[in-house]
Amino acid sequence: MPPSPPRPESVLPPGTRVVARVEVREHGSLLHASGAVGIIVVSPLDPQHAYRVRFPGGHEVALSRRELAVLSGVKTRESGVLESAMDEADLRRYVVYECVVGSRAYGLEHEGSDTDVRGTYLPPASLHWSLAGVPEQLEDSVRQECFWELGKLLVLALKGNPNVLECLWTPLVVRTDAAFAPILAERSIFLSKLVHRTFGGYALSQLRKLEVDLERGAAKPKHAMHLLRLLITGAAILREATVPVRVAPEHREGLLAVRDGTMPWPAIEAWRRSLHADLDRALEGSPLPERPDFHRANELLIDARRRRAREEDAP
Repeated sequence: MPPSPPRPESVLPPGTRVVARVEVREHGSLLHASGAVGIIVVSPLDPQHAYRVRFPGGHEVALSRRELAVLSGVKTRESGVLESAMDEADLRRYVVYECVVGSRAYGLEHEGSDTDVRGTYLPPASLHWSLAGVPEQLEDSVRQECFWELGKLLVLALKGNPNVLECLWTPLVVRTDAAFAPILAERSIFLSKLVHRTFGGYALSQLRKLEVDLERGAAKPKHAMHLLRLLITGAAILREATVPVRVAPEHREGLLAVRDGTMPWPAIEAWRRSLHADLDRALEGSPLPERPDFHRANELLIDARRRRAREEDAP
């Protein structure tokens, strides 16, 4: 399968840590050798114009996108910086699965909701096997996108990570390439009773953050809504052996009331306790195995990577 057409290059946001591909100079004077790490302080309106990058010592220099590499796409060595042969914009050509998650997938969106895009990419074998390696994920905060490297996605799925499981079961699939279709067809191998720990654990961590925010008077109702949604989804997975991403009608009105701030905190907390108890009950009678199918997941990963290697070797 030939790689997908390249995506339009996006502008890196301020705060992105980058590596200079060239010598850093100011008025002809050398400030830093190539490989220096800096941070973007001002981004251009489009990719064709220069970024303002601050380097150690406080020097700020204008550099074009081709003179920069995102730090997450490089690996440091004692001898300096070893750069990947491709930056993140190049690697986006190898995205093999793309979907929409978040409020739009849950059926809880409103007019101003973001469109959160997730998925996975399968990098060229020659780059994946190189000393430079590849980034574990490609992120674009401006476009609300995140694509995990295929191996990373499968590891997270095996652990019962809620974000990744929702990515695999969302009804809003943008595209699925042939390289990823076998994995999607066997996605049930990732489900196990570990879901009780991961979904319950995520919900408890969110609860602790909410309680701190409540004390400060800065709690966001949206966070409370997603805490409850996690518990509802976790119990459903344990009972039904599937991931119901879209919220069931019987829960939707209550969750929207939480999001819109019309449900008082005591009622939210009472609902949360009830849902946590229900999650525990769902574990007791769950048809899911104790652990996911690590062996089959590994076979699928190897098959996909072999496929990519054969494509590179093809004339």
